[in-house]
Amino acid sequence: MSTPATLNPAQLEAVHYLQGPCLVLAGAGSGKTRVITHKIARLLQAGYEPQHIAAITFTNKAAEEMRERARDLVGPRAAKPLAISTFHSLGVRMLREDGERVGLKSQFSILDSDDVLSILRDAGGTTDAAQARRWQWAISLWKNQGLDADQAEAQAEDDERRIAARVMRLYQERLAAYQAVDFDDLIGLPLKMLERDPEARTKWQGTLRYVLVDEYQDTNAVQYELLKALVGERAMFTAVGDDDQSIYGWRGATIENLKRLPQDFPQLKVIALEQNYRSTGHILRAANNVIAANPKLFQKKLWSEFGDGEPVRVLECDNEEHEAERAVARIQAIRGNAGMYGGQVEWSDFAILYRANHQARVFEQALRKANIPYKVSGGQSFFDRAEIKDLCAWLRLLVNNDDDPAFLRAVTTPKRGIGHQTLAQLGEFASKWKVSLFEALFADSLASAVSARAIGSLHEFGRYVNDLEYRFRHTAGAEDAKPALLEWLKEIGYEQHLYDGEDNEKLAASRWQNVLDFIDWVARRCGGEIDNEGGLTTETEKKTILEVAQTISVILSLAERGGDTNVVTLSTLHASKGLEWPHVILVGVNEGLLPFKGEDEEMTPQRLEEERRLMYVGITRARRTLAVSTLRRRKKGREFVQGLPSRFIAEMRLHEASGKEDPREKLKALRAELAARAAAKAPAEG
Repeated sequence: MSTPATLNPAQLEAVHYLQGPCLVLAGAGSGKTRVITHKIARLLQAGYEPQHIAAITFTNKAAEEMRERARDLVGPRAAKPLAISTFHSLGVRMLREDGERVGLKSQFSILDSDDVLSILRDAGGTTDAAQARRWQWAISLWKNQGLDADQAEAQAEDDERRIAARVMRLYQERLAAYQAVDFDDLIGLPLKMLERDPEARTKWQGTLRYVLVDEYQDTNAVQYELLKALVGERAMFTAVGDDDQSIYGWRGATIENLKRLPQDFPQLKVIALEQNYRSTGHILRAANNVIAANPKLFQKKLWSEFGDGEPVRVLECDNEEHEAERAVARIQAIRGNAGMYGGQVEWSDFAILYRANHQARVFEQALRKANIPYKVSGGQSFFDRAEIKDLCAWLRLLVNNDDDPAFLRAVTTPKRGIGHQTLAQLGEFASKWKVSLFEALFADSLASAVSARAIGSLHEFGRYVNDLEYRFRHTAGAEDAKPALLEWLKEIGYEQHLYDGEDNEKLAASRWQNVLDFIDWVARRCGGEIDNEGGLTTETEKKTILEVAQTISVILSLAERGGDTNVVTLSTLHASKGLEWPHVILVGVNEGLLPFKGEDEEMTPQRLEEERRLMYVGITRARRTLAVSTLRRRKKGREFVQGLPSRFIAEMRLHEASGKEDPREKLKALRAELAARAAAKAPAEG
């Protein structure tokens, strides 16, 4: 099932409306990316220059897909100048060009989450990582609301928030001194620049003369204000979104932005895309029925021309293990009855979706027992772990001494007597003379900015980096690389650093094992082994450690891509948004899980509405078949509690569906389930 060969009437109206601000309410599977790319082509026909058209979305993957579709539609030459990017990439572009207007040099550093955490721990004077993460979360939410430290402190409801606001003030001072920004600043600082600098505002409104925003329902308050500042009084923009798929309130996105559009732009044209090109009638009716229980900002109702298809199934399960068995049995039954689904059914045609990451474990076990390949989507990659990022920062610095974020991470991990005050002074000096932090270490005039004692520590670090670079440049082959890498970790005291940073010795040991695995991984590549679609291939030519480090980004990309893509997907509902599969099993649909409710949390009407939208997103991922499973009893801690079916199951009103289950298919499913149960009870091989 796919988007249409030609545009339907609502899509055509959205593409051709160029008279003013436009809101396209794009229901799930209604071909919104097709509308955006065709509207880009229409703007070019209307005389807009490619470099004056901006299309903004939320992920690099979505931006790349949009870029490819635009290239196919208008040709590579016209597509190349188009400003198709994420909000954050646009912010980087604006700050690289005009950051001096808000006090940034053009080569400012962008800090990742772990860099931010390290600075917050120092600014707040704590070694408690959990406390620092709470500050990080609070500060991010404040920035997404457009609040500075003073405003946050004025609004603080308790002492914990007041302390967080004071830490935010110190944190911002350090960022300014380091000439660094975090991800939230990539939106906030461009907005600040446009609001306070008329010349910059005129420049960017002239540069981006028409703006299209995808996934508009996921914007936060600052992103909305940035859009308003970019489009100005001309208000030439198209926002494409779906109020029924607004599921990111917990990270600052606000559905209020949809409410504000017609208020701030009274001439707003609203066009609803209701024809779905993904799902069958039974699936769409279940989705429409669920979301109908939410108050509506704008009216729309999904429909398709694919016919009713199979009824949505509800699987009642005794507990989590039984639920996993039934999920596996359903996959096997559909695979074994592929003729009913138009021919061969691949593993990649299936997804098991759940509310929280912890639910994946039991399904992984059941799939492994049945020898079914799978991948976990949205989980933490090995290379996203803090300890691996630490070592990659060191390697990045050896390859490129001008990599300021890598420098900041390496010089403070592990700590080596170089404090944030010294780094702030170094950052101010580097900014003044427009050099990198590493280059500033050896400047003759550094003594005018940094104390003699601090200079000694900085020089010692610089000399060590240069010495390490020399050694790694001349160390090749796995048999020599591994001892050299282990010696490096010993010299910087990294193992002790991990144990000192964790209260839990078992967790520290696990992190150290990750480090050893990473060292093995790098050493093997020094010996000529490379990842080739998930399998190791041996080359005859040995590589030095520095040569391997030089290709670290490519290596990480290969490692994360993995090999076989023909696998069952396990995913959280949040991570599944924007994706689709022919066959979906939505699991754990119980009160307390979906809608999710913590032990001491209050289920406010707003939270319930967002959880209902999450259910709607899950339902609309399915193209051909959808099964929803619920537990009669479920684990809560170490105990079992009675499982109550989610209210969302009743809201689907499945009894209104027509058609009965084919008894032959029911028999096959029962046989497959019995086989899966027998396999689950058999002892695991090996």
